[in-house]
Amino acid sequence: MIELMVVVAIMGILAALAAPSFTPLIERWRVRSAAENLTSTIYYARSEAIKSGGGITIDATGGWDNGWKVTHTQNATTTDRQVSAPPSKITMAQSNSKVKLYADRWGMLSETNGGAPTVGMSILIHPAGKTTTDANAIRLCISGGGRIAQTKQGAACPA
Repeated sequence: MIELMVVVAIMGILAALAAPSFTPLIERWRVRSAAENLTSTIYYARSEAIKSGGGITIDATGGWDNGWKVTHTQNATTTDRQVSAPPSKITMAQSNSKVKLYADRWGMLSETNGGAPTVGMSILIHPAGKTTTDANAIRLCISGGGRIAQTKQGAACPA
């Protein structure tokens, strides 16, 4: 019985020492999950815009870290096509504080409804409470044509 208690005590000590090292791993997973979710939403919105002839909006009213939805507006009626829940313990912000992206009938993205495709949009994703240059931060660089690239540690988008 004493041997069993010693083994349990040693396991408890080892678990207490190992737990803090999992924090960066969990933060990296959360950031990556949010980035992949947003990327798939953008691809979905572009395909829906092509399929339905435009009128698709990715709406993050309230901020990107509060979740977003894909809506379709036709004949003054707006319907939700997809709703994404807010990511947990993540901070997200678009480079110019916009909270909507519009996809036209060709699947081109812009930051204004009916506007020309936007060049150089980016959304920075990092763990809540950390800096924008944290080792786990990701910047999604989105071109007007829909190409999405990720940069690590919140680095600037490539030219």
